[in-house]
Amino acid sequence: MKINSNLGIWMDHSTANLIDINSKHKDQSIVSQFTSETKEDALNRSESLMHNKRQQMQGKYYDKIGAQILKYKHVLLFGPTNAKVELHNYLNKDSHFKNIEIDMESSENITHNEQLAYVKNHFETV
Repeated sequence: MKINSNLGIWMDHSTANLIDINSKHKDQSIVSQFTSETKEDALNRSESLMHNKRQQMQGKYYDKIGAQILKYKHVLLFGPTNAKVELHNYLNKDSHFKNIEIDMESSENITHNEQLAYVKNHFETV
């Protein structure tokens, strides 16, 4: 597997936009399967079911993001929610990620072009 150098990930609990500014490929998005409809449906049955379902689906979401992170040496996690912190904690439990440098920053809900600029700026100053 080819290891790339830098990846930026703008994320919240529902979507992760993966931005590799050196790639010729289109940026990729990963979407969580835990939607508001799923939450509502599970909550109608029981609160513990909703929490279990959320944990299970968030785990799958973080696994998909993690599979992409393994292809890089340096990753920036940024976004408006604590999803980036949850992902970082999730990855810290797995030794596969120990040699990957992971930065975290808070940002607002920003457009795709602003996300690109944010990632470019971050890796130019690191």
